Amino acid sequence: MSENQPRDPSRRKALALGVGVGAAGLAGAVGLAGSGATPEVAPVAEDDAMTDNRLPVVYLPHGGGPWPFVEIGMGDRAEWAALAQYLTDLRVLPRGDVKAVLAVSAHWEEDVPTVMTAARPPMLYDYYGFPKASYEITWPAPGAPEVAERIRHLLRGAGFASASDERRGFDHGTFVPLKLTYPNADVPTLQLSLKRGLDPTEHVAIGRALQPLRDEGVFIVGSGMSYHNMRGFGPQGAPASEAFDAWLGETIRANPDERERRLSHWATAPSARAAHPREEHLLPLMVVAGAAGADSGTVGFNGTVMGVRVSAYHFG
Repeated sequence: MSENQPRDPSRRKALALGVGVGAAGLAGAVGLAGSGATPEVAPVAEDDAMTDNRLPVVYLPHGGGPWPFVEIGMGDRAEWAALAQYLTDLRVLPRGDVKAVLAVSAHWEEDVPTVMTAARPPMLYDYYGFPKASYEITWPAPGAPEVAERIRHLLRGAGFASASDERRGFDHGTFVPLKLTYPNADVPTLQLSLKRGLDPTEHVAIGRALQPLRDEGVFIVGSGMSYHNMRGFGPQGAPASEAFDAWLGETIRANPDERERRLSHWATAPSARAAHPREEHLLPLMVVAGAAGADSGTVGFNGTVMGVRVSAYHFG
């Protein structure tokens, strides 16, 4: 069994259902007692869950700045611990061998979809104002240049121009969550940028072009935040976050055609612009939903962070 293969099927199935394992893991899936969160449990077909090697696709919240590796002094520690446990448990979700991780981070935009091609990507500390230790975090995962070329081939076949970047490093939308998921930094990893303009329909189509990667051992992860209004964190943002989160939950559970239609018109959702004054942290979800194809969606994490509701979504 490979290092990345789930060793305990009960843990794998529990996370696929949107439920962590153990006290800490359960907290990660549903938020902490007293936070107002409720469990999100969606059925998984037993045969499909245990025999199909097609990898899932995931949209996750990556937290704030260098958290949890440096104390950032914001929010409730129990809430942050729940999110950290979810990200840690995420390693057991894929049913087959993970040969590489493709991260679509909210923190990279280019004129055309652009892939990282470095064999040994550097770190990109794309935040400021944090303690010195924030700029000493390491996560030396190898790159995946051959996967980058495959991505460009798939995008070309779908009619998209693309580009490569051999100098790009892992930004915190990638290294923060994946340092929890793969602490040994032993899984080849690369990033794909968003496309400037942030057109939701276009990003769904980009994700659709990437579907074959799921059968080739590539774990596609969209990294953002389901709520991202820097002025709205805190109790004042709770109503808008709850309204938008409820809409997102309905949307990801819809049939694929309806899901894509709703995501393409996300700005008409309740409290949409209150939750995302600018949508770069939501757009990785569009890529993930496109890559999901006909797979249904489930809520992998639902909790509160700095007073607002945030969720993670799994497909497949």
